[in-house]
Amino acid sequence: MFWAGTTIAVARDPEIRIERFFQAQMRAAGMVFLTGALLWYFFHGGYFGSMEMVLALGIATALIAAGVQGALVGSAGRQLAGTDAATETQLRAKMTRGQRIAGGLLVITVLCMATARLF
Repeated sequence: MFWAGTTIAVARDPEIRIERFFQAQMRAAGMVFLTGALLWYFFHGGYFGSMEMVLALGIATALIAAGVQGALVGSAGRQLAGTDAATETQLRAKMTRGQRIAGGLLVITVLCMATARLF
């Protein structure tokens, strides 16, 4: 929830310094994938029904969200040091766009996790 929550929060307010949260978000994403893999192994190991399909959709959107954050937010964050004001504005807009895309994908992920039992 930290990963999704901070992603949505910083996407809504471009004045927040996104680069402060990026490393923590990526560590949280790594923990999400690690614990998710373990839970899948223990609870869904050899069966792939409709519930697992919904969870697989959530996994796919989480992977894409992590990729988007790495590609847009991470790359722009590394370029921030020593740039002029105009370039910094462009990079911050790119970072905000990346967080917004990832935030939308993570909302889908959370919805899949919450509703998977209904299928």
